[in-house]
Amino acid sequence: QVQLHESGGGLVQAGGSLSLACILSGRAFENYNIAWFRQTPGKEREFVAGISGSGYITHYSDSVKARSTISRDFGKRTANLKIDSVKTEDAAVYTCAATPFVNVPVDEYPRATLYHFWGQGIQVSVSS
Repeated sequence: QVQLHESGGGLVQAGGSLSLACILSGRAFENYNIAWFRQTPGKEREFVAGISGSGYITHYSDSVKARSTISRDFGKRTANLKIDSVKTEDAAVYTCAATPFVNVPVDEYPRATLYHFWGQGIQVSVSS
């Protein structure tokens, strides 16, 4: 059974950088694409970024792509998300998700129903 656990949330100053990590345990790390989603109260869950099992393919939402990097650390079994030039609208609960469908087209990455496993989520707040 795959388990996901997020870390790195908390309070970030606007204009600073936000770094999150998602640890995948229970199965072979490279056999899962991993994505980050975020949600604020009253809004739908929003795709932020995704990365293939190999780490070679990445995909970003328009809201973060110019200032974000998603990467994988195979030694630590983590998928890491960094957002620079943080804005107040980046405040949300961030959740990582994993899917065994590693060969889907990259434009499928934002589809939440693709992901079988989800973390608990972690709060990110932004001070202006």
